[in-house]
Amino acid sequence: MTEPIRLSKRMSELGLSSRREADEWIAKGWVRVDGKVVSELGSKVLPHQKITVERQAAAEQSKRVTVLINKPVGYVSGQAEDGYKPAVTLIKPENRWADDPSGEQFHPTQLRSLVPAGRLDIDSVGLLVLTQDGRIAKQLIGETTDIEKEYLVRVQYTKPGKLPDADLRKLNHGLWMDGKPLLPAKVRWQNDDQLSFTLKEGRKRQIRRMCDMVGLKVIGLKRVRIGKVKLGELPPGQWRYLLPEEKF
Repeated sequence: MTEPIRLSKRMSELGLSSRREADEWIAKGWVRVDGKVVSELGSKVLPHQKITVERQAAAEQSKRVTVLINKPVGYVSGQAEDGYKPAVTLIKPENRWADDPSGEQFHPTQLRSLVPAGRLDIDSVGLLVLTQDGRIAKQLIGETTDIEKEYLVRVQYTKPGKLPDADLRKLNHGLWMDGKPLLPAKVRWQNDDQLSFTLKEGRKRQIRRMCDMVGLKVIGLKRVRIGKVKLGELPPGQWRYLLPEEKF
């Protein structure tokens, strides 16, 4: 017999909302199970039961924004730390990309609960996603995510000669970190001093540590793509809205 699970967890599994959103909607009486309103937090459902949400929930969700920023060096992805500012402080009208194709109007309420969906080290630059939408956050940083992230990495070889092909193969597959094997990656030379890394995971300072293992020193690191969404021509320190038709 199938065990009942929490309604908010089931809603998250179905992609209707994040768990936090689900709890908010349940408390407001916006969620129905088999046609009946369920407003008690912690309620459980069986997998075959039909869950629907009221129009107000969908309308509220559609107002939630996601922004893309070209993070410069010296900003942290999340909470302020060691005197460094978080990237969200750059989200203001004067830093909006002049060529942003979105017709979205900026409003300070969009900064509320705008959180990074993933991280980018303080000394790394490039594409960072900030979102109010729990579904996008789950898609990008959930336990089961397999969305590719692509980086351009300028490197310097610290040993005589050039990086052996065997070590390039190790970067693609065969390295271990923190006692676990890394997932296969796609690593290839772009030119004499720049590699392209495409990863499906993001352990702390992963690329820098991978490079260190084979004698490469990272001079610069830039994220240029997350899934199907590219950094493109977005200038450093500027941001734009994710378009409705753009999907990760």
